[in-house]
Amino acid sequence: MNTPVTLSSARIRLRPWRAADREPFAALNADPRVMEFFPASLSRAESDAMADGIERHFAEHGFGLWAVEVPGIASFIGFAGLSVKRFAAPFTPCVEVGWRLAIAHWGHGYATEAATLACDHGFGPLALPEIVSYTTSANHRSRAVMERLGMVSDPAEDFDHPALPGNHPQRRHVLYRLDRKSWLNKSWLNKSWLNTR
Repeated sequence: MNTPVTLSSARIRLRPWRAADREPFAALNADPRVMEFFPASLSRAESDAMADGIERHFAEHGFGLWAVEVPGIASFIGFAGLSVKRFAAPFTPCVEVGWRLAIAHWGHGYATEAATLACDHGFGPLALPEIVSYTTSANHRSRAVMERLGMVSDPAEDFDHPALPGNHPQRRHVLYRLDRKSWLNKSWLNKSWLNTR
């Protein structure tokens, strides 16, 4: 079994999951504001099943969607990290950077900071050639995070998510890409993988 590393910045920590994280995770997954651009809010059983899947991903790959902690403020505010995607699309298989935070912690830059840590790890010790991210076309908050990371979209790569039915209003997705060379050339890169433990 792979043991996940902990990734740290000045304000936040991406760490392995704990049993105590499941209750606040279920609360944010049940919040319709958090889940606005997902097919539906999740029940407690569905949320726990998702947490189980996250732990299996770590066991298989050694990386995944870490629990996000803000030391001194909150022990769990959501998740952020990297996940392998294999659904049928022109850009898969791929590694996606993603995040989901409780609404009380929006607007503080935590999503961008957490995603930066994840990308540092992906392009640093994991040496991934590319990381992608995607969301529904109308999800401007997440798209802004992708753009702050330096990710680039091409309208020609917009796609219909195969997990959603053809008439679903959120089926159309926007794809963003970021390659390792572009990330490592960024002057603001903090090389946070040097602070992993």
